[in-house]
Amino acid sequence: MSAVLNFKSHLSDLFAQALREVAPEHVGATVLIERPKQTAHGDYACNLGMQLAKPLRKSPRDIANALIAALPKSEVIEKVEIAGAGFINVFITTAAKQDVVHGVLQAGAGYGHVHVGGGRKVGVEFVSANPTGPLHVGHGRGAAVGDCLCNVLHAAGWNVTREFYYNDAGAQIDNLTLSVQLRCKGVTPDDPSWPESGYRGDYIMDVARSYVAKETIEADDQHITGKGDVNDAEAIRHFAVAYLRREQDLDLRAFQVEFDVFSLESALYTGGKVEETVKQLIASGHTYEQEGALWLRTTDFGDDKDRVMRKTDGGYTYFVPDVAYHLEKWKRGFVRVINEQGSDHHSTITRVRAGLQALDAGIPKGWPDYVLHQMVTVLKNGEEVKISKRAGSYVTLRDLIDEVGCDATRYFLAARHPDSQLVFDIDLAKSQSNDNPVYYIQYAHARISTVLAQWGGERLSLINAEVSVLDSEYETALLQRMIDYPQVIETAAEDLAPHLVAFYLKELAADFHSYYNASRFLVEDEKLKLARLALIAAVAQVLKNGLALLGVSAPEKM
Repeated sequence: MSAVLNFKSHLSDLFAQALREVAPEHVGATVLIERPKQTAHGDYACNLGMQLAKPLRKSPRDIANALIAALPKSEVIEKVEIAGAGFINVFITTAAKQDVVHGVLQAGAGYGHVHVGGGRKVGVEFVSANPTGPLHVGHGRGAAVGDCLCNVLHAAGWNVTREFYYNDAGAQIDNLTLSVQLRCKGVTPDDPSWPESGYRGDYIMDVARSYVAKETIEADDQHITGKGDVNDAEAIRHFAVAYLRREQDLDLRAFQVEFDVFSLESALYTGGKVEETVKQLIASGHTYEQEGALWLRTTDFGDDKDRVMRKTDGGYTYFVPDVAYHLEKWKRGFVRVINEQGSDHHSTITRVRAGLQALDAGIPKGWPDYVLHQMVTVLKNGEEVKISKRAGSYVTLRDLIDEVGCDATRYFLAARHPDSQLVFDIDLAKSQSNDNPVYYIQYAHARISTVLAQWGGERLSLINAEVSVLDSEYETALLQRMIDYPQVIETAAEDLAPHLVAFYLKELAADFHSYYNASRFLVEDEKLKLARLALIAAVAQVLKNGLALLGVSAPEKM
């Protein structure tokens, strides 16, 4: 029997075929396959009978019976029953569940991948920090969530582009320029003349020193050499932005995060994209002038009030280049765009979407999607850590990486729902105990690697192991957990929730540790030994696959 790698997808296809025979006029109905809460109700349940009762004007049980009769034969189905008002409960054969071991070992790194994305283009923008200083832990959470989300979407069959958009214009860049210029002139933050909005971190001195020394900076596709002229504010601005973009990129690389595309706000102005977008909005008839300002009638698209586009001084409000930027994404062919940002960007969602709708460019309503993350509180020795000497006023991402390592930092920042407040406990992240989920999961993989090393055989030979002897409660639990993995990826991609992978890995590790503590693997019975080794080798593969989605390593020794 060839292994079925995704039972839910397999059953969805079977019921879709049955639906075409029973109710061909309703082939577009959603075939929902779910896991029953009670094992007595089978392995999977389908509610098509109840879903079609009203449109077909028949009882759910009659429809369920007809669907079961039309269901194509499948060697993975043991039996199908009707329960309650018309639920269809499906029981999977024990052999099919056991055969998942072979399926995992054969698929290797590809196990769990699904095809819901169908190769469609999705652009994911994340981090997008202003180039005014080192990345803080909030940026780190955005980097972890965004990068893991990209990995999950790729595993779900999407064609993913990672994008970083940075604001290299505006008041904050003006403050950065002035701060570096003052440092170039020998003025320190302790001086009474230092501006209140100036940046005070030690990194400002590093930028100034490099500019005066006429160093060359390579950042993204830029190559900028410091002029050394302390009175040339424009040269200082370009140099400072490039310097800090390079610093941010170095931090991101240390965090195992890389981007495909870097977009600059200034390019939207110099390339005429903002002006083009404004003209298009005016032409659409959704703008008006009032008190010397140009307004967009965003209330036409669900906003609570209209928004100023062009101020009385001629400058544009911040959401206008955002609209222009997203219009460019649409023109680049992204059927889906996801922005991972801090929760402080919540107010921009409605007006950006309203601006895109007002363009009358065929952009779907509700485009783009947003994933917003909450703040991060860092604890050490039970107390909140707030200050980094280098940044001057906040804990940096580099601080965490240096303190606990990349693996723990990525896991902890991505392992909770982005919308929840996050407490990053440095002591817990560094501990080698079962309370530390990163250690707990990685230790499961290392334990399996140790057992397989002690056995010393060829791992590929385990693909042919006779797995019918895997019938203990621990083995059954592990088999079922591995069967669920493709569905975890599909759900994580659909819900834009990569933390579900972290939850899953913790549960899989717990199932394995229980099995390890209750069982022996290198037993004399050759058939049983190979079956158990094949099972744990498959578990190791799933652990490794899941950790890879989180950007976390799977060590063989700890």
